[in-house]
Amino acid sequence: MQRSELFFDLDGTITHSAEGILNSVTYALERMGLEVPPREQLTCFIGPPLIRSFTQLFGLSNEEGERAVALYREYYLEKGIFECYVFNGMAETLAELRRRGYRLTLATCKPTVMAERILEHFGLRSLFALVSGPELDGTRNEKHEVVAHALKVLNISPDHVLMVGDRRDDVVGAGRCGIPCVGVTWGFGSEEELREAGALSLIHSPEELLSCVESQK
Repeated sequence: MQRSELFFDLDGTITHSAEGILNSVTYALERMGLEVPPREQLTCFIGPPLIRSFTQLFGLSNEEGERAVALYREYYLEKGIFECYVFNGMAETLAELRRRGYRLTLATCKPTVMAERILEHFGLRSLFALVSGPELDGTRNEKHEVVAHALKVLNISPDHVLMVGDRRDDVVGAGRCGIPCVGVTWGFGSEEELREAGALSLIHSPEELLSCVESQK
């Protein structure tokens, strides 16, 4: 069955966003008077919903987690949002996929309004038919929710979709909606993480994505 619909994660798949995200997490923790772990231990914030990461990793209540998210966004919306860059070759690969007739959708756990700004900033928004992400009030926080929302808005069957992402959440979230996921190794998840989550295959460069996607026709 032809998979002509491609769903993409954002952080760690299209953009290298570690600096802005980790700076925002550090700002939130400091404002809350919490000890800031070594920077390499904060990379787990890249990908999953923020509220989950703050509550699980620091033992915060839901109310405290919501405050941490609000503080995170104070920094992120002013500075962190553009402390990132597009991975080498990714823009060209996305454009080539569109040229070959694939429809591209962004399915991200970053709030939709922020994801839209980032795509516009890097001149990529026109390549995507839809940006599906959470609302700022927490609606659709989980990956499977944003994937399901995209399927509903586009009115398409999971049988026609392939997900592309770099973290366990991408693989598992897509899988819950009946969609296979290709794991990219240039992001923030390890190969082991992606394999254990059940990734369809692993690719090591944006250019390799072209042949991988074509093989799913």
